[in-house]
Amino acid sequence: PRLLSQFFFADEKVTRVVAEINGLGAELDPHQYLVLLNQLHLSQARLLAVLERIMEECIPTQRHSRDYLVKFPEELLVDSLGNHMLFAAECLLAGALPEVEESDGAQLRPQARNLLCSLELVRKVLREQSLTQPNSYPEPVRAVLIQFDRLFAEFELSYVSSLVAVKSPDEIYRQQEIIVLFCETVERALRLGYLTQEMIDGYEPLLMFTIPRLAIISGLLIYPEGPLSLERSPEEMSQVFSPFYNLLKKIRELLRVLSAEELCLLERSLCTAE
Repeated sequence: PRLLSQFFFADEKVTRVVAEINGLGAELDPHQYLVLLNQLHLSQARLLAVLERIMEECIPTQRHSRDYLVKFPEELLVDSLGNHMLFAAECLLAGALPEVEESDGAQLRPQARNLLCSLELVRKVLREQSLTQPNSYPEPVRAVLIQFDRLFAEFELSYVSSLVAVKSPDEIYRQQEIIVLFCETVERALRLGYLTQEMIDGYEPLLMFTIPRLAIISGLLIYPEGPLSLERSPEEMSQVFSPFYNLLKKIRELLRVLSAEELCLLERSLCTAE
């Protein structure tokens, strides 16, 4: 159950697979190589998972901030992201990462080199610690973990930023505005009886259509200074709504001519129509 013991055996597995890959003869068997490469991927993922738990146990208050993750596209936020960072660092040093522009690669390679060197130091220190005092984390161990955590975060942000357009602080704030709008919309819909708490607690599928529809009406009429404010230019709106700027203006014009009774009838119909 000791984390350092788990790390020792996970590290042994990585070392063994790497040795097998390096030991392949000149007559390379492509199938065998792919099998070993997959084993390496899985064993590295296991190693990183144990290392993450060790850092949470050893340096929980000294971890490098990961607030930058909110800037990343959601499709990148997967469990394998950390493993992909190591693979990317190795490929950068080998000059085999064509999706990275040469100018970006020149800046990323020193970071990749520092990260991989730091990982090797962490592996060495933790192996030694697991064989001597597997129940403690002395200061030298903590120091190399803190350094590795910082270098990993810095490389992760730099590498992803070189490949995709990360969200700006303004876009993050606009997304938070949308979250608030949806929350206020649900609260209002519950108060007016359009929705029930049972529907929300039961994850009623219809809500996937109902809440966004009601949020558009709320954003245009009830909270006109929020994320659907048409006093802004399309460029100042969230990317979720900016492509529909002209359509939203037409919808607002139609909504403004409705009486309170007609608006209520419209909102109720939006809660039932598919």
